[in-house]
Amino acid sequence: MPRTPREVVFVDGVRTPFGKAGEKGMYAQTRADDLVIKCIRELLRRNPDLPPERVEEVAIAATTQIGDQGLTLGRMAALLSGLPKTTPGYSVDRMCAGAMTAVTNVAGAISFGAIDVAVAGGVEHMGRHPMGEGVDPNPRVVAEKLVDPSALVMGKTAENLHDRYPSLTKERSDAYALGSQRKLAQAYEDGKIQPDLVEVATRHAEKGWGLATTDEPPRPQTTLEDLAGLKTPFRPHGNVTAGNAAGLNDGATACLIASEQAAAELGLPVRMRLVDFAFVGVEPEVMGYGPVPAAEKALAKAGLSIEDIGLFELNEAFAVQVLAFLEHFGIADDDERVNRYGGAIATGHPLASSGVRLMTQLARQFEEDPSVRYGMTAMCIGIGMGGAVIWENPHHADYGSDTTSEA
Repeated sequence: MPRTPREVVFVDGVRTPFGKAGEKGMYAQTRADDLVIKCIRELLRRNPDLPPERVEEVAIAATTQIGDQGLTLGRMAALLSGLPKTTPGYSVDRMCAGAMTAVTNVAGAISFGAIDVAVAGGVEHMGRHPMGEGVDPNPRVVAEKLVDPSALVMGKTAENLHDRYPSLTKERSDAYALGSQRKLAQAYEDGKIQPDLVEVATRHAEKGWGLATTDEPPRPQTTLEDLAGLKTPFRPHGNVTAGNAAGLNDGATACLIASEQAAAELGLPVRMRLVDFAFVGVEPEVMGYGPVPAAEKALAKAGLSIEDIGLFELNEAFAVQVLAFLEHFGIADDDERVNRYGGAIATGHPLASSGVRLMTQLARQFEEDPSVRYGMTAMCIGIGMGGAVIWENPHHADYGSDTTSEA
């Protein structure tokens, strides 16, 4: 039976405030699954025209799928969020791009016609489950020299990227990181971040009850002098520091993805249309370069060029990773199209959750700037990969016309 691919749209997205990992963090004694459950419940509350039974899939990502991030988290979160028992769910792992992959997975099912509406998101509680906890890498990876041992340590891959591209200096990384802090602080001051944050009640055996309302990691008072004096933990006299890289964080995200027809039928908002996406592999030793070929592939499939992209949400796992992307495409380090609300260096990067944060922020920027037709969310991915998703702005005058690609 012949099938016609259907358009896929981003309806809504939310996230918890991101916390610092560890016993001093605000989520130290809060369960990981409760964070993502809170997000799903908030999506349902914010979209009362969506009958819960119309949600046909729940895809939730986590990099470390054990403990309260295990047991087929998508299904467990669906049950605990109050969705019908008939709603299936599953877990996703593509490291930092987990939530991004959850979105593209359900988008594929929607485009194919298997489902109409889905929830996709991610969670990472790096305080409870440090990256790499319980893993057992096959010794052949190093013994047979398939990759350099540094490929298994993300900070070392960032140092490798500095080595490969000497123009990407520590000074540029520090300046970029400072800009991220300042842009996030301004976004908070302007009320850009708060509308999509979900307040989370917390409790702690010693500290008692609390309420998480804002991100914990930002350091808005940071100066270049502060950044210049930080240690380089991955290499003596290196370039990567705690100031020009994302920290270790806890947090969750979730979004609603639907077919264009279902959104119209149910009266749901259309905040973005998925144009195309791509995931690629690169040399694991320079993992941070992944967004470059991923973006090139997605653009080629969509019949677009980098000049067509009016807004970028690039995950700031490391400043050098973003700078490598910008330099490749001839974009200035401080280009106003890039990460207008700041990025992960300031707000935090709870691994598998971050892809939906990028999308939610891009959707907000689309609403603010109807002159922009296309935007991109992109990120580097551990073990040498990159991902990029291209979105169209429904507020643009030419929205939906002369489309060259199907989701």
